[in-house]
Amino acid sequence: MPSSNQALAHVDGVSTPAPMQSESGMIVSVIERAARDPNVDIDKMERLLGMQERVLARAAKEAFSADFAKMQQDLPTIIERGRGDKGMKYALWEDVNDAIKPVLAQHGFGISFKTGRTSERVTVTAILMHQSGHSEETTLELPVDTSGSKNAVQAVGSSTSYGKRYTAQALLNLTSRDGFERDDDGRGAGAGPRITAAQTDELRELAESVGANLPRFLRFMGVDSLPELPAAKFERAVAELRRKEAR
Repeated sequence: MPSSNQALAHVDGVSTPAPMQSESGMIVSVIERAARDPNVDIDKMERLLGMQERVLARAAKEAFSADFAKMQQDLPTIIERGRGDKGMKYALWEDVNDAIKPVLAQHGFGISFKTGRTSERVTVTAILMHQSGHSEETTLELPVDTSGSKNAVQAVGSSTSYGKRYTAQALLNLTSRDGFERDDDGRGAGAGPRITAAQTDELRELAESVGANLPRFLRFMGVDSLPELPAAKFERAVAELRRKEAR
């Protein structure tokens, strides 16, 4: 006798257990049968639909959690190239964004932001979305950055960039460090100038076109993000990507 969760499938006249239905699939089957019954209780139908929504939401959260755990080992350390008041170092949002986007895409995630504004404060909400449909978010409220000689638009832009950086770092558990002070085989100040923005775009497009695993390629080149790549290594980076294309 098959279990209550199995049905008999008839193949060439022989009854065999059908594959186990998923929890969501079973609920859908019940809802379909109930919908065909003109005497069905509407309250019961609504409860069934609510149950299906909870099952789907739980499955989506489980998928989110599993892929998030796998993604953690691929997220890079962000080099702190920004300089604030009194020489305080911090990671630029541009560097954070460049470093995390390919890793997020690789594991089925995306990140977006919502902003709000009052006369004196800026609110930034980061939303980490997963292909399953589940999302997590965090919000940071900041004063408008009026330091230096910023005009009103620049002040809001500065606070918004700050908010994006810190909410993304909080959601993803990112770390950053000063790349100019660590012993990193010449990747610090002595490594010379870094590649230009145009070269960064060229390498990113080439990596995408040849299907390179960007986090792995960055580790191979000894950097944490493309903008950090020394200009002296640009030709080698192109050659390595072309070699992958040839294979």
